[in-house]
Amino acid sequence: MDGYHYTRAHLSSMPDPQTAHARRGAAFTFDAPAFLALIRSLREPLTPDSKPIYAPSFDHAVKDPKEDDIEILPGHRVVVVEGNYLALDEDVWRDAAALFDELWFVEVDFEVAKRRLVRRHVEAGIAKDEEAAERRAVENDLVNGKQIVEKRLKVDEVVVSRMDEGWVHS
Repeated sequence: MDGYHYTRAHLSSMPDPQTAHARRGAAFTFDAPAFLALIRSLREPLTPDSKPIYAPSFDHAVKDPKEDDIEILPGHRVVVVEGNYLALDEDVWRDAAALFDELWFVEVDFEVAKRRLVRRHVEAGIAKDEEAAERRAVENDLVNGKQIVEKRLKVDEVVVSRMDEGWVHS
């Protein structure tokens, strides 16, 4: 789903570009209609003339989506889609959710999520240090997480993710 982030140029063209960039990762910073179009195309019946379907990926080096980077062939029978808003009970997102055969949700404690996000933001270069990473996690990511949890559709499975120090790498 990361390929459906709006580009940085698109965020700059929004009515409040400063907020759009600061909140990148929030539902309104994704091209939900384009994502829905992909999911609809995946539900089309296959025929002998079916062509591959292409989805965008996200290039972390340039911090923008990369068009048509993921090829989904007619012979692929299982497609797993991962993303924060797949079970969001809001327009467009719920339309996409209705097209999935199964909808799973990974549940994680907010403090565990914050610790993971801080580390990820520093390692990925999203934040310059742990202080900036924690600020981004609290002011953006966990705000998004709260929206996702409070507006979650009914799901088929809930997978609980816990902190297991035995799995933490150095």
